Amino acid sequence: MMKPTPLEQIIVAMIREDGPIPLDRYMALCLGHPVHGYYMSRDPFGPEGDFITAPEISQIFGELIGIWCAAAFQALGAPDEFHLIELGPGRGTLMSDMLRASRVMPGFRDGVRIHLVETSPALRKLQAARLGQTITWHDSLATLPDGPSIVIANEFFDALPIRQFESRNGQWMERRIGLGADDRLVIGLSAQHLDRPPGTDGDILESAPLRDDIARELGSRLAASPGVALVIDYGHAASALGDTLQAVRRHKFCSILDRPGEADLTSHVDFESLGNALRQGGALPHGPITQRQFLLSMGLEARAALLTQKAKLPERNVIGRAVERLAGENQMGNLFKVLAATSPGLPTPYPFGSP
Repeated sequence: MMKPTPLEQIIVAMIREDGPIPLDRYMALCLGHPVHGYYMSRDPFGPEGDFITAPEISQIFGELIGIWCAAAFQALGAPDEFHLIELGPGRGTLMSDMLRASRVMPGFRDGVRIHLVETSPALRKLQAARLGQTITWHDSLATLPDGPSIVIANEFFDALPIRQFESRNGQWMERRIGLGADDRLVIGLSAQHLDRPPGTDGDILESAPLRDDIARELGSRLAASPGVALVIDYGHAASALGDTLQAVRRHKFCSILDRPGEADLTSHVDFESLGNALRQGGALPHGPITQRQFLLSMGLEARAALLTQKAKLPERNVIGRAVERLAGENQMGNLFKVLAATSPGLPTPYPFGSP
């Protein structure tokens, strides 16, 4: 039996002292513990990490979002100064590709002020090295300055902690992390009142209070200052029951209890709930649409064809595989959704208003 991770030892001591903890508390510790959290001390992205995000698959992804940002800049009236904000910017790859593509819009590069919402010291170092220009980092949305803004959140909301409830014998029970034999972590249930009727035994209901809080905060920002936001993540367009929480370690799925602090924990984003929270904050949500629909509408095939013409045969094959992975119906294309939000009074951004 493997020795417990340092974080597991901490969590076991917490549970022994105070009793079982809710799932969202467990997730927050696993991902964000200041010393042993998964994101706090490592680079989890790319071939050497546990997962590869769309910007790491192909430069085309970030370039198309950069073009979208350039159009958003124009919709904002091409302000002399504006904030380009990314939530959870990873290695800085997406921001780098967006900035390169946005050069086509006069005034964009002169007016842009870059703000990254990032809590990981390890990732901040990578972002600084990749971007090589003036950046302001933030631990949360609370310290972002007022003013015109464009906000991008790619695979940000899926990593925020969730709670889970299971229907048992006519009532909802909350899933909590407790201790079993030999002080090993186990999942247990405790009675919890919810303002909704119970489901069929075994039904799983997920809620994401922090996710909705951040979306409301973002909506309030867009209501107070002119701006647009673009959210890309994997998830479902309409609210539904089901267990979507998953853990990945060394590129393989594992139990959420395996090696706390060494595995990535994520869940599917409920885009209906996210859109409602943005609306509650005062913004106008648009979509969601599939990533496939978004990328094809933004010119994925034309950009890929241009790159292919300039590439040698091995690189052409890489480009083709990247396009299929990003937009394929059985890959990221349909699983990932894209949602936009705007300040009241701004036009519906393309391609959300297109037929």
